[in-house]
Amino acid sequence: MRLRFLLSFVLITVLAACGDGTASRGGGAVAAANRIRLAYQAFPSGDLIVKNKRWLEEALPGYQIQWTKFDSGASINTAFVAGSVDIAAIGSSPVARGLSAPLNIPYQVAFVLDVAGDNEALVVRNDSGVSAIEGLRGKKVATSFASTSHYSLLAALDRAGVRESELTIVDLEPQDILASWTRGDIDAAYTWLPTLKELEKDGKVLITSRELATAGKPTLDLGVVSTTFLKAHPDAVDAWRKAEARALQLITGNRAEAAAAVAAELNLTKADAEDQLTQGVFLKPSDLASAEWLGTPERPGALAENLVSAAQFLKDLQKIEAVPDLATVRNAVYNKGLPDVLTP
Repeated sequence: MRLRFLLSFVLITVLAACGDGTASRGGGAVAAANRIRLAYQAFPSGDLIVKNKRWLEEALPGYQIQWTKFDSGASINTAFVAGSVDIAAIGSSPVARGLSAPLNIPYQVAFVLDVAGDNEALVVRNDSGVSAIEGLRGKKVATSFASTSHYSLLAALDRAGVRESELTIVDLEPQDILASWTRGDIDAAYTWLPTLKELEKDGKVLITSRELATAGKPTLDLGVVSTTFLKAHPDAVDAWRKAEARALQLITGNRAEAAAAVAAELNLTKADAEDQLTQGVFLKPSDLASAEWLGTPERPGALAENLVSAAQFLKDLQKIEAVPDLATVRNAVYNKGLPDVLTP
């Protein structure tokens, strides 16, 4: 089982993943107790704006801020298991896995970065002869296992009545998906921006995550915090949430400035970054405390139900061993101080 494989080699994986990242500039040696290790992913988001503009460093001058790039939620979960990450940007499907057996990762969902829209999609090569999901039978399709895209691919197949065994699904990270696509090794892929944009140049979209959300299978990008770190540094977590809320406001209030920051992080033109930001769904900071999302301690939001539903779907497909109960998942949603703390 792939989850056990990840756990068996957790330290090797984490060391390799951390080698991809770089620590932010700091002011000399800082005790590990005042260090924040953040895992980020290279997709258009407010998280990249916070990183680019150094808002967290500005808000927490007494902390050493370390940003490390990861390629998928699966590797981030592995890093949490190893205790090498404190805060991360990670998809809702990996979080549903992380809160389920056998991982049972002790982390808290403390922010909604975005709701997947047209920024994640299933794309098929123009020369594949496929025009509908049903046509993928017998084809080779790539996605990043244990990611939101993997979850959405399985949901799309299920919706179309196509069994997973009727095609070949290969596990590739986004950059490897692009390389395999270029070589002609795969017929289709479910992935996210900016890789998605490259595939669309000679491919066509069969379904997007926006469409799947409408059909009852929404996916999200979440901000999660290690429970141990949260208990030790609640004020630092509040500073991080405020910085992420500030980024959401910038995306909706000054798209051009937001795009400039994202472009710098993803090595895109400002125009491309602005276009890609329009394809995700970004909430207003005040929305996070609503009944639809994180809610409040007195009135828990529906995010917990979303994660339990995702876990149940994965369990039905035999991707995880057990589904956590709703009370357990609600306890893993950190909404203390909302909405006041989300006022930038």
